[in-house]
Formats: sequence, C-alpha cells, structure tokens
Amino acid sequence: MDNLSGVGAVTATMVRMRAPAPLPVHLSAAPFTVYEARAASLGRTRLRALDLTSAGRLIYLPGGWDFELRGLARALSAATPGGWISHLSAAVIHGLWLPSWFRGCRELHLSKPRSLPAVRREGVVGHRVLVFPEEVMALDGMAISTPARTWLDLARRLPLGDLVAIGDQLVRQPRRGLEMRTTAWATPDELRAMLRRHPKIQGIVKARQAVELVRAGADSAPETFLRLALTAAGLPEPELQLKLVPEDPYSPPADLGYRKQRIAMQYDGAHHRTPAQQSRDNHRDEVFNAAGWRYFKFNADDLANDFRAAVRKVSLALRSA
Repeated sequence: MDNLSGVGAVTATMVRMRAPAPLPVHLSAAPFTVYEARAASLGRTRLRALDLTSAGRLIYLPGGWDFELRGLARALSAATPGGWISHLSAAVIHGLWLPSWFRGCRELHLSKPRSLPAVRREGVVGHRVLVFPEEVMALDGMAISTPARTWLDLARRLPLGDLVAIGDQLVRQPRRGLEMRTTAWATPDELRAMLRRHPKIQGIVKARQAVELVRAGADSAPETFLRLALTAAGLPEPELQLKLVPEDPYSPPADLGYRKQRIAMQYDGAHHRTPAQQSRDNHRDEVFNAAGWRYFKFNADDLANDFRAAVRKVSLALRSA
C-alpha cells in the first residue's frame, strides 16, 4: 500500500508539472470567477494548475497578471451576488477626481445591503449600507455605485473642499467629443434628493454643506479650490466659464471671473502644456488682453499656496476696478 500511495503522489505531482492547456482568451488576461471557468469548460484539475492563483473564494488570477483595479473589481462583483463595488474603488473606476493621497490606492471596497451577511474576504473592505435602486448601476459587467452615491460614500473621509470639487465634477456638463458621457452625472437637486434619503449616513452633515457649495462650470479641482478661496476671503462669487461675448459660441472662455469689473482668471494645469492647448490658450489670452480686461493666470505653485497670493491679487484688482 505504501508503494502504491507513493506512485499516486508522484503521478499527481507530474500532472501539476505538466504544461497546462492554454486558457481561453477571455480568461487569460484578467481575474475570473469559478462560474466563468465552468462556463468555459475548465475543470478542477485545470484550476489547480501552476499558472493560476486563487484570489480568495471563487476568484482566480491568471499567471503574469499585474494588478488592475477594474478587472479585479469586475470579478469580485461577479462572485458576490447582491453586492456592488463602492467607495474609493468606485471613485477610481468612474474616474472621479481624488486627492493625491488616494491616487494609486489598491483598496478594494464592496458594499452589500443590510439584509445580507457582512463581507468577509481577505483584502476587501466591506460595507453594509442602506441603498436605493437608482444608486447602483451596471458598468463593464459589474455592479457599482453610481458616481453620485460614490460621492456620498466618500463624504466621511474627504475634507469639505475635496468633496465640493468632486461635486463640481458630478454636475459639470462634459466636453463634447472629449468624454465618453454626454450628460452630467447628477444635478444639485438630485444630490439634495439623495441626501434626504440618507439622513443618518456617516458624513451627512459635511455632504449637506458641500452640496450648497457645488457649482456647474469648473473643469478641474484646482478651479474649484480657486473659487472657494475667493469666496472664503469674502470676495464675490465669480462667474464660471466666463465668455467675453456670451452669445458667441466661438468666444473663448476664461475659467472664472467678474464681468462687471472686467476681471478674468485662468488656472493652467498640466494639460495646458501640449502645443495644441497652448495655441488655444494664447488665442484666449490675446482676446481678453485686447479687450482691456485684467487677466490673471495661476498655476500649481499658487495651488500649493492655497491660492493666498492669488486672492490678494484679485482682491486688489476688484478694489481698483
């Protein structure tokens, strides 16, 4: 019997060492579930091969796979009926702006309704929450919180200004031809309605403060921070996407400004360094300067200083206007 047992063990080892059959193409480049494996006629022996790694219950990783949040989140969603990707993970997948300390984060967040058992999976941050049907959507084969609900879920962790910046992103009309979506993710009234549905959620007080500061028109978080810095200093609220000639669709807009005082402001971020964008910027600058406006351009150095110097310059211009 001992000899027979030894032969069996050697045979099993040889089976594992033998080069496995190639994976189906759709399973070879991203995490997949055991259900997807069965649908592709992969048996238990194939799933135990050395070119696959278990990522916890029901999920497998193909050999050579480098971490990629969207692929892992899709598999996690497929392996968790009733659950959905949420919080920071959803923000990254939706492409919401995040402060620098969250960028590159590999946290994987999964939410479930309170009626289901808690999430118990290594490497996954679980949440049991009250959710309404319109707050969860389907995206690339996964269940995920909507951008608006994701904003609310982040309210507990983010400072007020950051929450306003994401809110501005939600209500902004996308640039035609430059983005996959054609409408805003939400309106301020829709955000307020969602807050009324969740009066006791963590972060609700901050979210209520943020929604009253949200404005449509900011193309980037620094533009939001500049606007907030101006109003926090007691200056009037600026007009956003200010066109020299409002009724002219070809009139280039400044990021923000004061029409009556003929003051315009522009924040130049990293995307302004491309030749094409610089050409457009030069044209815009010439238009405002030729019209005799006070025209200010700010950059990352001003942002790092919380726009304090920028506020002083604009304040002086307003007083002298």
